Amino acid sequence: MKAVLPALARPLLEPRLPADLQVHWFQDREDAGEAIADADIAWVDMQRSRYTAETLARAQALQWVFTLYAGVDPFDLDRMQAQGTILTNGTGINAEAVAEYAVLGVLAAAKRFDEVVRLADRREWTTDAPGKLELYDTRALIVGYGTIGRMIGDRLAAFGVDVTGVTRSGRDGTLTPDAWRARIGDYDWVILAAPSTGETQALIGADALAAMKTSAWLVNIARGDMVDQDALVEALVKRRIAGAFLDTVTPEPLPPEHPLWSAPNAILTMHLSGRSQTRMFQRAAALFLENLEAFRAGKPMKNVVDLAAGY
Repeated sequence: MKAVLPALARPLLEPRLPADLQVHWFQDREDAGEAIADADIAWVDMQRSRYTAETLARAQALQWVFTLYAGVDPFDLDRMQAQGTILTNGTGINAEAVAEYAVLGVLAAAKRFDEVVRLADRREWTTDAPGKLELYDTRALIVGYGTIGRMIGDRLAAFGVDVTGVTRSGRDGTLTPDAWRARIGDYDWVILAAPSTGETQALIGADALAAMKTSAWLVNIARGDMVDQDALVEALVKRRIAGAFLDTVTPEPLPPEHPLWSAPNAILTMHLSGRSQTRMFQRAAALFLENLEAFRAGKPMKNVVDLAAGY
């Protein structure tokens, strides 16, 4: 059995790998692409998701693909399903960091800390706080109340925020996907934390933006394609909503000339939420090894992606 694995993870993985596993430790995408054709197992995450997708497209016999990322939108799920490939993701690896980043976004927006930093850069001493909103007694709608969504909700609740989640089933008092749109105008914070699927494309469009409070903020730590960015730019320019904290956009990297960079009250954080930690690779390696043992033993694996549902 052959595995193609990242050379960066070699010190974490190699001492615990079974002796009969043939491993190719790839250094770059060209190296991975050459080795993956006859591989059975692959962990080929790269900085650019399209590089990962292009590498996997060259595989012919993969039985299991591991990714440390929670989102699986770069993967050809239909092809994997047709080939009988198992895909496991990294749900939970970045959960704490991403949840903290979402709370950072809410706090930065409430206190307009982006403007505070700019004032400090200009060495201007102000006596008037740019942001005066208190989180206490505000309301947040979290679209996608899974692992990360619940963690965001728990942290915001500690600030006195009234939190409502959105789930497919409407469990535990959450709203269902067909119910939240009619109530979006009730919330001060609309936070996107759902997995990216065909059903979530442009989830927040012109209608949803028009229905939001003019004082409300959009916070996206999910995927950029969940927001109609043209409609968002228009809403920001025309002050239809208070602002947007965007950790994810589309495309990534965002071209320098894109209007989102200069849209009023837009705070962009370059998809850094999951990277704002030091333990991501260690957690990923531990999860890979646990799933490798289960895979070889024919036992249930963690974080198996439903290829038909897309998450």
